[in-house]
Amino acid sequence: MEEKKYCYRYPHPAVTTDCVIFGFDGTNLKVLLVERGIDPYKGKWALPGGFLRMDEDAEQGAVRELQEETGLKTAYIKQFHTFSTPDRDPRERVITIAYYALVRLQEVKGGDDAARAEWFDLTAVPALAFDHDLILRMASNELRKQIHFEPIGFELLPKQFTIKQLQLLYEAILGVKFDRRNFYKKMQHLELLTQVERNGEDSRRQPFLFEFNPEKYNELKHKSFMLEF
Repeated sequence: MEEKKYCYRYPHPAVTTDCVIFGFDGTNLKVLLVERGIDPYKGKWALPGGFLRMDEDAEQGAVRELQEETGLKTAYIKQFHTFSTPDRDPRERVITIAYYALVRLQEVKGGDDAARAEWFDLTAVPALAFDHDLILRMASNELRKQIHFEPIGFELLPKQFTIKQLQLLYEAILGVKFDRRNFYKKMQHLELLTQVERNGEDSRRQPFLFEFNPEKYNELKHKSFMLEF
């Protein structure tokens, strides 16, 4: 008997992608959520995501679903885990490939099967649909781990920032408090920051501004590197 295209004798699962999108408001770490507009879990908050199309790879599907449901475009997402518990989706057997990304806060709006899209403080996230609480928890742990191996910050802060803003970001991710002087020395040692020259007399009263050194930043991202606090 000749098999038809995409028709097989063996049961096979559907595949989805889900995105954990982190932002930073200057004090608190944020995560982007969508309110589901359809069943199952209609009215519940969830991570942006959806079913993979036959003609796209997982990353393409994740980026497409993110844009369709929130209006957010991002050039960089990172795959961190696959979730495959048999009963994780009440509709059918569904495996999801999870990604996370770091982006600057921007306006978002619900679309496709998402009724709304909003940024939530990471400390004030409501109960999520499916197994998205677990996915978010694992993504947060991955972010805390990666901050020791990648110079995180470039994607979350404005182009020019103060040392205090950078310190608050690292404190928000790690859930700890740093001594300001020691934190600055640590960043100076990495040669990651370039101080912005001040212009005008009023600027003397303002805190120093810094930019990331992109060459050093990319160098550290692509070689063995560990940041100890």
